[in-house]
Amino acid sequence: MTTGIRSAVDDAAAMTGRSLTRMLRTPETMIMGVALPVMLLLLFVYVFGGAMQTRTGYLDYVVPGIILLCAGFGSSQTAVSVTGDMVHGIVDRFRSMPVARSAFLFGHVVSSAARNLVTSLVVIGVAVIMGFRPTAGPMQWLGALALIALFILAISWLAAALGLVADSEEAANGFTFLLLFLPYVSSAFVPTDTMPSWLHGFAENQPVTPVIETVRGLLLGTPVGDTALPAVSWCAGIAAVGAVWAITSFTRKTAR
Repeated sequence: MTTGIRSAVDDAAAMTGRSLTRMLRTPETMIMGVALPVMLLLLFVYVFGGAMQTRTGYLDYVVPGIILLCAGFGSSQTAVSVTGDMVHGIVDRFRSMPVARSAFLFGHVVSSAARNLVTSLVVIGVAVIMGFRPTAGPMQWLGALALIALFILAISWLAAALGLVADSEEAANGFTFLLLFLPYVSSAFVPTDTMPSWLHGFAENQPVTPVIETVRGLLLGTPVGDTALPAVSWCAGIAAVGAVWAITSFTRKTAR
């Protein structure tokens, strides 16, 4: 590893540590990031679950959707954090220091991915306490967690890009609304074939549905079918678009 690459990696690690430290100093943010998905899990299972007709127990059905919903909630925090750094002048201070420019974005994205992955694991733990009994073996668990991590990484890059184009923290929070909305119009909470015909096509072909169906199949031992390749392709595509958009936006804003 050359000196330049080692320095960039060290800078990225320092920025990641900074973001994680800020998160730990505002525990209410982390608590809400965990509490809200858990509350939704309890709400859908114990309030709506009795009326839901699915091919499995509703708790088993809904857990993958709640896990992905966690990433949407976490992404709003990432976007707000990026915007806050941009509008409050901290980036200008970084520019006056011998810090690799790439470190700022990587720090936010890596810390976001770590936070959302921990939140997802907490949700899985709560679901197990509630009676969630996945039948996955070690390889299926590894595949499911890898896909969840890839989805979280993709959403984190997209959130960072949205945070860079927002002019205020309120606007950044608003820009992530679509990321929060998509799981609701997918197979997260009800089978898509129960939706009206005009909505069914969108629900079947949007990014979240194949990811949920693949995770659900891996965890519950049901056939994954042809959803795995679209799931990975969507995640990789979103990550690539988000990364290019974020890097381009950051370069343009810091070149002024």
